[in-house]
Amino acid sequence: MSDPARKIWTAARLLKTMLAAQCLLALLVVLGDLPRDVLGGLPGSGPKVPSTEVPVTPGNQTRQFEPRRLPRDEPSGPGFPSDAVVPRRLEFTPTRIGAFDDAVLITGTIADGDAERFDAWLTERATPPPAFALHSPGGAVHEALAIGRIMRAQGALVIVTAGASCFSACPYILAGGLERQVSKNAMVGVHQHYFGENTYLPAFLLVSDIQVGQGEVMTYLADMGIDPMIMAKALMTPPDDIYILIPEELERFKLSTELID
Repeated sequence: MSDPARKIWTAARLLKTMLAAQCLLALLVVLGDLPRDVLGGLPGSGPKVPSTEVPVTPGNQTRQFEPRRLPRDEPSGPGFPSDAVVPRRLEFTPTRIGAFDDAVLITGTIADGDAERFDAWLTERATPPPAFALHSPGGAVHEALAIGRIMRAQGALVIVTAGASCFSACPYILAGGLERQVSKNAMVGVHQHYFGENTYLPAFLLVSDIQVGQGEVMTYLADMGIDPMIMAKALMTPPDDIYILIPEELERFKLSTELID
């Protein structure tokens, strides 16, 4: 007489269990990728934090992060994209920034290959620009670190002007400047990052990539003379939010060598 207990894990039942697990994982991935305005319609899933339009005050600095939309409040200098149009990779545009007639605006999403493009773009110039201005929602961390190292080798002045935004991986480019001017009326923000090639799996499946990536970032910050404790603010902020650094923190973490405006 056969044992009923042995029939529990038949091939068919095992396949059904695996399928159910895959469906659950797919559901988690889809929910993780849904925009806030969709999730906001679900019970108990309203926005946790206000949008970037809400003024930042000490202790109330976490805002929604929208990588395809940069807040803008009349940044100084032409060429800044509107808040609804963010270039999908970095653009390097010669422009006037403050007292510099031949400065360069770096704007757009930091995409794979942008560090190599930036290096080639610099090589083609007869003389290096006197200053770089940033306005970016961030993007690929490894590219931002490479661009930052190129900036440091150039001895560059990097500026975040009034009304401009520098979020996510963008502050790592800022950190590369030998001198770093940040307006008190700009927004510089940090948060958790995805590391590794697959950004569509939940973070708990990417622990190794995350730890290696965080180690690389902290080493880079130390090399640039930035207080690695800035990572504490980043690690406590989910990827779909952004923590806006107030002027006192920009100075404390040494991300800014000079506050302007």
